[in-house]
Amino acid sequence: MAINFSELSGLKQWGAVIAGGALLTAALYFTVFKTQSDKNAAAEHAVQDKVRENNELESYRPKLKDMDRQLANLKQQLEIERRIVPDEKSVDTFMEMMSGEAQKAGVELRRYFAKPVVAKEYYSEVPFDLELDGPYYSMLSFFDRVAKLERIVNVSGLLVSTTKAPSDAKVKHSYQYAPNESVAASFTATTFFSHDLVPAAAAPGAKPGTVAVVNK
Repeated sequence: MAINFSELSGLKQWGAVIAGGALLTAALYFTVFKTQSDKNAAAEHAVQDKVRENNELESYRPKLKDMDRQLANLKQQLEIERRIVPDEKSVDTFMEMMSGEAQKAGVELRRYFAKPVVAKEYYSEVPFDLELDGPYYSMLSFFDRVAKLERIVNVSGLLVSTTKAPSDAKVKHSYQYAPNESVAASFTATTFFSHDLVPAAAAPGAKPGTVAVVNK
């Protein structure tokens, strides 16, 4: 039996209104207000996390200049290391350097022989057999200059003789020596190349076994 709202007594009407309001409030809370409250709570947590992250990063601000300075020092050290142990195998550059030091010292670089490359874990050894002749003190000056080069060059198997008996130094050929040339020498010069970026292989233009006669 349906009951008309207007037929209810005043007290019952107020009770119905209050009950309906409570139901409406509960419905709004669980459908609208609760969802918005959860979103606000999540946003507040996100803000707190971001503030905490910013505070942690802010502690590094005073160290930023030191980090930049350390990075610059590391780059400088890397450039120095690349000059000492280059990462490109350029035989022409290496032999031009050796020939240049020979000219500065006043000796003749007669011949070089490219030997097989020896690959190591982080670098490659590139050896060359060289033949030189010149005045005694000029020869000493040459080896002193090579020892002071920025690039690493190891000298091994050094044999020295007079220009009258160059075969005693295992020099392959005799040349027309100048009157002031008194010493002939043969030795192995080994330079080094990093192969972190470049695969280890014989350098261009000087395959193992290649002989180059510089001065006849």
